[in-house]
Amino acid sequence: MVDRTVLAGARVVLPTGVADGGRLTIENGRITAVRPETDLRPEAGLRPEADLRPGADRSEEGPTLDLTGHWIVPGFVDMHVHGGGGASFASGDPKEALTAINAHRAHGTTTMAASTVTGDLDDLARQAAVLAELTQQGDLAGVHFEGPFISPHRCGAHQPGLLRAPDPSDVRKLVDAAHGTARMMTLAPELPGGLESVRMLADLGVIAAVGHTDSSYEATLEAIEAGATVATHLFNAMPALLHRDPGPIAALLEDERVTVELINDGTHLHPSVLQLAFARAGARRVAFITDAMGAAGMSDGMYALGPMRVEVKDAVARIADGPTAGSIAGSTLTLDTAFRRAVTIDGLPVEDVVRALSANPARLLGVDDRVGSLEPGKDADLVVLDHSFELVGVMRKGDWLVRPEVR
Repeated sequence: MVDRTVLAGARVVLPTGVADGGRLTIENGRITAVRPETDLRPEAGLRPEADLRPGADRSEEGPTLDLTGHWIVPGFVDMHVHGGGGASFASGDPKEALTAINAHRAHGTTTMAASTVTGDLDDLARQAAVLAELTQQGDLAGVHFEGPFISPHRCGAHQPGLLRAPDPSDVRKLVDAAHGTARMMTLAPELPGGLESVRMLADLGVIAAVGHTDSSYEATLEAIEAGATVATHLFNAMPALLHRDPGPIAALLEDERVTVELINDGTHLHPSVLQLAFARAGARRVAFITDAMGAAGMSDGMYALGPMRVEVKDAVARIADGPTAGSIAGSTLTLDTAFRRAVTIDGLPVEDVVRALSANPARLLGVDDRVGSLEPGKDADLVVLDHSFELVGVMRKGDWLVRPEVR
């Protein structure tokens, strides 16, 4: 028996443009047809009949949900998130990890890689094994190791006493502990073993990300030539961009091979800086991330980030004590808020924001054959937004996690 649903009437953001009054047909958890009811924007270049599922019987399309006045966008993909809903991926507890996953799903993030935080190597290996199982079950898209191979001068919310240089054997130990699910590792390439580790990660098919670094412009270029392809939360935890000493920021922004992560929560980046990065890199090379810790979706209070205590006040997370007290400790951001800010405050085109929130991170994580865009054959992962870009619906693999209440 075919489980079929049709979503009609909304503005649907497709890889080729925005369809006004678009129509999505979903069968057994997958998108089987995408058809505009009216002409697409001129740049789209699609004919209505081109996207009909061959042999589709429209008389048997199934129940139709009228979403006129709404937007339908692909489910969000977060390649850098530490936790949410009061739970942390660094706990090593699969139930706690699922709590964090479900918290972000409710805010439209239907795919995510779990990020660890600096810790003892053996502890990180145990965490990776747990997260690997969740990846193999389809709950996660992989593991991102953030630390311990980062600069003590730019450690941010990472515990300084646990940092170490990226010895390739230690780097390989963590990759192996993830049992084929390691997707990214953030490291400081200027440290001893940094460039060798970048080359090894690239050879293993793991993204080498430059972050929490005190690297120079020239050393960052070397890292990119060695295979680094991502800038971990650009601008944050790295030297500032100076007119005589451009540092890593300029190197990462100017190279077409590098995708830059941006945290659009209004705390980590001023809107003008975000707009500058977006304009220089272009929509193809930006990935919006949350870098969220356990307080995402929760109220102010005390939380854990790995071995660190974090105090959240006015939705801003900071290390509560120790040598890095007062440092920003990730965020409490969810990607629906990042989307809304990008469009309504930063003034970015909706299509570009969708690329940064869905298509680009899906491509980097190697899951763009299934998610990241609304196309026939892909999973029915989508988000419904109202005219103000407030989230009103979330679907994952054809199931409503948040069902739109439409009149």
